[in-house]
Amino acid sequence: MKCQRDCPGTIQDGYCDTCGMAPLKAASSPGTTGAPAAAPTPKQRTATAPSLRTGALSTRTGGSARTGSARTGSRRRRFGGGLVDVAPLPVRDPATAIMAVAEVPEDKRYCAKCGNPVGRARGDRPGRTAGFCPSCGEAFNFTPKLGPGELVGGQYEVLGALAHGGLGWIYLANDKRVSDRWVVLKGLLNSGDEDALAAAVAEQRFLAEVEHPNIVKIYNFVEHDGAGYIVMEYVGGESLKGILKDRRTANGGQSDPLPVEQALAYVLEIMPAFGYLHDRGLIFCDFKPDNVIQTGDQVKLIDLGGVVHIDDQDAALYGTVGYQAPEMAEAGPSIQSDIYTIGRTLAVLTTDFRGYQSTFKHSLPDRGEFAVYQRHESFYRLLQRATRLDPDERFVDAGEMTEQMLGVLREVLAADGDPHPGTSRLFTGELRTDPRSDEPQWRFLPAPMIDLADPAAAFLASVTVTDPQQVLMLLGKAPENTIEVQLRALRALIDLGAAGSGRDAFADAVRLRDTLAGHAAGDWRLAWYDGVLALASGDLPRAQAQFDAVYSALPGELAPKLALGLTLELAGRPAEAAAYYDVVSRTDPAYTTAAAGLARCRLATGDRDGAVEAYNRVPGTSAAYGSSQVGAVRALVRAHPAAVADVAALAAAAALIDRLEMEAAQLAALRAELLERALSTLAAGTAVPAAVLGTPGAGPAGERAVRFALEGAYREMARAAHGPEKIRLVDLANASRPRTRT
Repeated sequence: MKCQRDCPGTIQDGYCDTCGMAPLKAASSPGTTGAPAAAPTPKQRTATAPSLRTGALSTRTGGSARTGSARTGSRRRRFGGGLVDVAPLPVRDPATAIMAVAEVPEDKRYCAKCGNPVGRARGDRPGRTAGFCPSCGEAFNFTPKLGPGELVGGQYEVLGALAHGGLGWIYLANDKRVSDRWVVLKGLLNSGDEDALAAAVAEQRFLAEVEHPNIVKIYNFVEHDGAGYIVMEYVGGESLKGILKDRRTANGGQSDPLPVEQALAYVLEIMPAFGYLHDRGLIFCDFKPDNVIQTGDQVKLIDLGGVVHIDDQDAALYGTVGYQAPEMAEAGPSIQSDIYTIGRTLAVLTTDFRGYQSTFKHSLPDRGEFAVYQRHESFYRLLQRATRLDPDERFVDAGEMTEQMLGVLREVLAADGDPHPGTSRLFTGELRTDPRSDEPQWRFLPAPMIDLADPAAAFLASVTVTDPQQVLMLLGKAPENTIEVQLRALRALIDLGAAGSGRDAFADAVRLRDTLAGHAAGDWRLAWYDGVLALASGDLPRAQAQFDAVYSALPGELAPKLALGLTLELAGRPAEAAAYYDVVSRTDPAYTTAAAGLARCRLATGDRDGAVEAYNRVPGTSAAYGSSQVGAVRALVRAHPAAVADVAALAAAAALIDRLEMEAAQLAALRAELLERALSTLAAGTAVPAAVLGTPGAGPAGERAVRFALEGAYREMARAAHGPEKIRLVDLANASRPRTRT
């Protein structure tokens, strides 16, 4: 697409590769495009009715869980909650950053009002740097107002111009009153631009009191020769946009997005700054890769020219097409509009996101469009929730998004074999009461944590009985019938129905669920319990839909993925179930039911080695370790639909048995299974290694030796048995013994 601004360039990635501007607005489609990154466009807003919810779930259960800065020292090279190594960047010498020639190139001179070219050459006559737009008559002046050596405000000695942007020239100066420190002066590109002037004044008013380690420091606001200048901290580093450009250059001009873990780490570093601003009623408005700089081992939020107060109805709004939330022009800025820009920034950082300012201006490409989305479903769902068209369906605040981003980051790192499990604030751990059980059980799923802001939270903490009938009786004495009390009753009714109380308990649960839906619509906890109810009553499609909704609301939580894996396994879809089990087990090996589920699903699809690998994920410190090792042995020994036992598997099973520490009778039972498989293998004409006998040996094991070993295993089992079982085992031992001469 050719540039429409009397320029020979072409539009690439939403901008002209020559003049650097975005495409002009189409006359028939107002609002379809906007200002380029270098010159955000002010938009006046009007009142609008609140939007209706579209079914997305909210994680709001009470007070907001805000996350502060994780900084633990003045020097740090691990970002993203200490999970990701990011190489520090050297601080640039300020003197080398000064422009050799402080002028705006002709091909980048446009009218601030109508967007038409101004100051262009005509024949042999060079373009004017100051004058009036021939299209609309607006005055323009691209000449820097300050020159080297000029003293501004009686304190700041100008060294030169650093850059020019949408709101004016940026100069480097020395603070003559404070140890000659480097400072930046930001002035107006065109002092006749009322919107630009208002934005600068607004920046000074709001930011004078801002003090945060991840936000560029505003020192002062001074006037000089009738113009105003903001004095701010000099941050000598590289913006995320610059880092992307450097990667593209190093990749031969081809796009090379940031790895997901690095992008998440960068943005996680800046999230406390958003929380800080939002707590003070300030909305950033124009977040994008240009406005984040890494300097040394720190990341800072810069260019706060678009910051407005959340209740300022008259402020001009600045944003960038492709990043700005679609409701900004009418509904105005909000925490959710900033959340939207964060999601869009993550999308741009991690993919070759062409069309993000046009075709996909208010949407994301399908998940199949990018390999990174296919590999990391949770990351894609994180972006989806942050950028939903309905602001009410986005994350509640920066703290909530931070929490989910950290969970997604843990998953991404674990996918490459680097697990960093963390404790969930929203769910308990798995409720596996019998570590020996290896069957899919919905009762083992985690449960939502009690919302401590609920008035009945203290009372519910005192309900420690497990019998569902007793739980219901105690809940009837609750001081207040809150949402949490009703959710606990719902779970008790589910347990009661599953225990054999029949249709009545399940019917009561359905009625309570429907009642809650009228009071807690969109609450992820209700969707979770509805999914559990559907599982317990056998309604697998509904269970899948509800757990999927919880997953979309909580992309960084493991519990909904575990629930989806269980539901898909019960539905006879082992390959799909295995994908969810795998993510959970890799991210946090403490979820032993995920490892067991993964092993079952892999066996069902014929992947015996994969099943053994899954069982071996269970930590040795877990109560389920022994049962997982038993499962690994049986995976190697038993015949499966698509995984027939072979001699290598038998030898591996024997080695596992030798390493197990458990009661003699249990070991004997496993060895008996191994030896039975060895006998059937010998009968089929295939030799088996001596390792199956539990003794070292280089040659094959003969049938006679195998039978004697099997007899011994049965007799060992019989010693610990009683009654009919003891008799059965002795008979098996006698039947296994090879014939001998008397």
